Amino acid sequence: MGRAIGATGDSRYGHSQLLLTGVNYFQVIFTLPDRFSPLILGNRKELYDLLFRSAWRSLDEVLRETGKFHPAALMMLHTWNQELDHHPHLHAVVPGGGPSLEGGNWTTSHHPTQRNRQKPYLVDNVLLGRRFRKKFTDGFRRLVRAGKLRLEGDWAKLLEPRELETWLAKVTESDWNVFIEGPPEGKSNPDQLLKYLASYLTGGPISNGRVLGDENGHVSFWARSKSKAEGNRPRPFSLSGKEFLRRWSLHILPKGYTRSRCFGGYHGSKRKDYLNRCRELLTIPDPPPIEPPEAMEASAPTCPRCDIEMCCIEKQRRPSWKQVFDRRIHADPAIYSPMHHSRYTGFPAFPHDPYG
Repeated sequence: MGRAIGATGDSRYGHSQLLLTGVNYFQVIFTLPDRFSPLILGNRKELYDLLFRSAWRSLDEVLRETGKFHPAALMMLHTWNQELDHHPHLHAVVPGGGPSLEGGNWTTSHHPTQRNRQKPYLVDNVLLGRRFRKKFTDGFRRLVRAGKLRLEGDWAKLLEPRELETWLAKVTESDWNVFIEGPPEGKSNPDQLLKYLASYLTGGPISNGRVLGDENGHVSFWARSKSKAEGNRPRPFSLSGKEFLRRWSLHILPKGYTRSRCFGGYHGSKRKDYLNRCRELLTIPDPPPIEPPEAMEASAPTCPRCDIEMCCIEKQRRPSWKQVFDRRIHADPAIYSPMHHSRYTGFPAFPHDPYG
C-alpha cells in the first residue's frame, strides 16, 4: 500500500526531491464508470482503497512487462468534476523510466512499434485500461463475497452470485477510461511540474476563484462545459444553495483518509534507496539537506500596500467541519466564505445524519 508523501522515510525526500532532472513524467488518470458512484458513496473507504490498489497494480504490471524497469507513482484521489458531481478518479504522476529490472542501467519506455518516435511514450492506454478494469472488478467481486460492502435496498441483489455477474458484465461491456498525458513540450521541467501538482495535492472540490456569487438562494460558479463541440469552455453554472451544499458534502472523505499516496519506488520504505539509485544511474548529485523548521527564522507579515511590518491584534480559531455540521453547535458561515452571510445565525439542523 502507499502512504502520504513525507509521512515516513527520510525527510530529505519530499515533493521536490521525487522529481529528477532528465526524466520525463506522465500524468495518468484512472476513472471509474458512473455506475459505481452510488456504491462508492455507501462504501467510501473500501472502494477508494480498491481504486488505489487496482490502479497501481495494473500500472506496475504493464510497466514491468513493456517498460522493463522498476516503476514508481504518486497518486492523488479526486472525487469531483467541474459541476461538483461525484466523479471518483485518480491522478497519477509516473516517471517514464527507471532502474532496469535486470540491473545495471537506466531504462526508458519506448513505443513497441514506432522505433523513431520522438514524442515521449509510457504505455498503451487501452492495454492499461483493460488491466485496470480487470483488477478493480476482481477486487470488487472479492469484497462482495467476503461481505465487506454495505449492499442495501436495490443493491442487495448483488449478494446473489448470478445477479452480481450480470451487473459486472454490464459495467465491463466497454473499455474503461484511462488517460495518459506526456510532458506538454516533450520534456519535463521538475519545477513547473511541482507547481502543477500543487493544485492537485491541495484544496477541495472548488476554489474561491471559481465562485461568482450567492444570490436569491442560488450559488453560481464557473464550470467547464461537457460539450466537446464547444471546446469544453468554462461557462457560468448555477445550483440552489441546498444542492450546492449537498454536492459539496459528497466529497468529504472518511476521517483520517489519505488521498495522496506513493507506490513502488516512491513508497516510504523504498524511496531513499530508489532515488539514490536513480541519481547514480543519471549522474545527478544528491539534494542539499533541508533545514528543520525550528532552525528557520520566522518573519512577520508585511502590508501589501506600504510594506510595513504588521502585528497580530486578534486570533480567531477556525472551527472544524465536524463542529459546523453538529446540529447542537451554531457557527458563522462567513468564516468559510467571503459571501455575505451575516443575516444567518448558523447552519440549520439536519433532520438526520447525512453521513451515517
